[in-house]
Amino acid sequence: MPTPDWLTLLQLPTYTPDLNPQKGIWSLVKREIGNLAAAGLGQVTRAVRRKLKMLQYRPEAIGGCLAGTGLALSA
Repeated sequence: MPTPDWLTLLQLPTYTPDLNPQKGIWSLVKREIGNLAAAGLGQVTRAVRRKLKMLQYRPEAIGGCLAGTGLALSA
């Protein structure tokens, strides 16, 4: 079936979690809170914030997540 003239088709890339450095960061966070027996959502929120705050001071961990994708930051 031909595509109508008014319709533009764009081929989007497939989902590639291995090229997404955020997946590595969340993996580190989940590893830390995976066995947390939280009494409520507030406790989970505090644990996630605490871990993200700790990661801010570990640039090698963040760099490792970026390096795992094969991507690089440009200066």
